[in-house]
Amino acid sequence: MQGELREPIASPEVQRAPRRFTARRSPTGSSKQCALRAMYFSARIDPMRFSTTGRTSIPSVISSAPHKLSRAVTLGAVLTATLAASTAFAQVPPPAVNARSWVLVDATSNQVLASGNADERVEPASLTKLMTAYLVFEALQTKKITMDQAVMPSEAVRRVKTDESRMFIEANKPVTVHDLVYGMIIQSGNDAAIALAELVGGSESQFVVMMNNEAQKLGMKHTHFADVNGMPDPQHYTSAGDLAILSARLIRDFPDYYNIFSVKEFKYNNIKQPNRNRLLWIDPTVDGLKTGHTQAAGYCLIASAKRPLPGATDASRRLVSVMMGETKEHDRVQDSLKMLNYGYTAYDTVRLYKAGQVVGTPRVYKGSQDSVQIGVKSDQYITVPKGMADKVKPQIDQVDTLIAPIANGQQVGTAKLIADGKVLAQFPVVALQAVPQAGVVGRVWDSLMLMFNKKK
Repeated sequence: MQGELREPIASPEVQRAPRRFTARRSPTGSSKQCALRAMYFSARIDPMRFSTTGRTSIPSVISSAPHKLSRAVTLGAVLTATLAASTAFAQVPPPAVNARSWVLVDATSNQVLASGNADERVEPASLTKLMTAYLVFEALQTKKITMDQAVMPSEAVRRVKTDESRMFIEANKPVTVHDLVYGMIIQSGNDAAIALAELVGGSESQFVVMMNNEAQKLGMKHTHFADVNGMPDPQHYTSAGDLAILSARLIRDFPDYYNIFSVKEFKYNNIKQPNRNRLLWIDPTVDGLKTGHTQAAGYCLIASAKRPLPGATDASRRLVSVMMGETKEHDRVQDSLKMLNYGYTAYDTVRLYKAGQVVGTPRVYKGSQDSVQIGVKSDQYITVPKGMADKVKPQIDQVDTLIAPIANGQQVGTAKLIADGKVLAQFPVVALQAVPQAGVVGRVWDSLMLMFNKKK
């Protein structure tokens, strides 16, 4: 994303002990998919954990804590693996980059593929506007504001200096939310960010409070915002890892608005400005996100690409690359392109299960039926170094005794993926149907069965 200070607008012409059971296989898919298709249940793409010591490329899971299990399962917190947590695979090392800090994320499987100093505190420059956009998109999605709504910018937009990025709106002259959103994202207009912040938050200062609250909700542990557009300030900082969290969530949470990041130019007030993300012209699979630049922050770029997922004609694979603190504008482009290509060529992402697919039917006691279908609510993926899929072994740890009533969506176990004796990931398994309690006779009978089994 573009920085608070105006960047040079470059030409597009650039070089390029719980109970365990075996999960059910899907009836279709490649041998690689079948080998993996036992269980990998990705959680929300919330708190990422990163290695803070240099470059690494161990896939780690971006996950949130599991739902509380009933009865016997005591698996503890879900795996919040750091990038250095697993040595199960030998990877192709990532390419060398000139960025001060960086990270590569597979947003489809919710895994970190590689990083360098990803938790280091850095200035976000205009990448700040990703959080501004996140809150604006949320307001649009909840109908708090509309795209065709007219906004009267306040005198605050006059503070934007001539050497800052602007869309050239004028105080007290109406402009639509549509134009402000496009001007902020494509032209990186600081004036547009101020006008939108005042609209959604009531004031810039209140909007900044909203930004910091949202950062906490998303698990951005190394971030604090002091303004809405990224002007240098000691209390305005983030990390490459936190920006990866924000970017992936923005893409996932607001698909109806994310396509704005791929627009190559926007004209307002008879002034046409190009999108400063030069990768939009270089790689047709890149569809966002944004650039940033100040003297202190250096040249920054968050880029996302979406390419076909082999073996799944109805799915795609998305990577997000974050480059912070480059010394040259050209470097952030080339390093981002190198890292995206590395992620697609050095790693395989495999879909294990489709949404609602049944992976097991364990016994249920005291219910109106004696078994329950279990699985996942959404498509589940895993990313591993290329050719290593067969080394991953699945294991499902189920609640020792399932007793009705069971609600649809209730967690009934946890899936683990294991390689060379190491747990790579663990995620919740849920009931795909409700099981009401049985009548009195059925409950009494099953109580006797449980007592008998306990004595065995």
